[in-house]
Amino acid sequence: EEELAMIDQLGKGKHPPYLEWKPDFLADYIVNTHHHYVRNRLPELKALSQKVAFKHGEGHPELILIKELVELIDTEMQSHMVKEEKVLFPYVKALVLNKDLDQTQFGCQFGTVQNPINMMEMEHEVVGEHLLKIRNLTKNYSLPESACKSYQLLYAVLEEFEEDLHLHVHLENNILFPKALFLEKNIAQN
Repeated sequence: EEELAMIDQLGKGKHPPYLEWKPDFLADYIVNTHHHYVRNRLPELKALSQKVAFKHGEGHPELILIKELVELIDTEMQSHMVKEEKVLFPYVKALVLNKDLDQTQFGCQFGTVQNPINMMEMEHEVVGEHLLKIRNLTKNYSLPESACKSYQLLYAVLEEFEEDLHLHVHLENNILFPKALFLEKNIAQN
């Protein structure tokens, strides 16, 4: 609770002390912050991309490709987050509690935490490639002069979504996953 209260007190531009957080707390933070954001934003992003592609797609065919990429991102992210929330993150929490992993429901599912981590990292790359294609198609979110409010909003939400996803992936790939591997290694050695 104290750590969550600290987040509210941080000034704009300052980041929470992610490196100091225990893996179980970081996993909960990712779910409560980033997964929540993705689940709330993707329906809006899909609807906006469909609307703008329908209205402006004939004159701007890249919008049709963007709509298709947003749909792929939605499909990938929905599946990805379920795997993290139902399998990987509960296993990380079991590691933090130093449970006998063979006695947990996760111990025999994937051998070592490295296996689901590899899958999550591959999925991160796939979504990252889709977002890079969108960035290229939009010429770094540069709007044409004729862009209506929906068109403008689409580009703003796409850019915001990309920024959030970069932080989301950073927290997992560079902080949470290495901590989980370290914990599992220490448990195996003891």
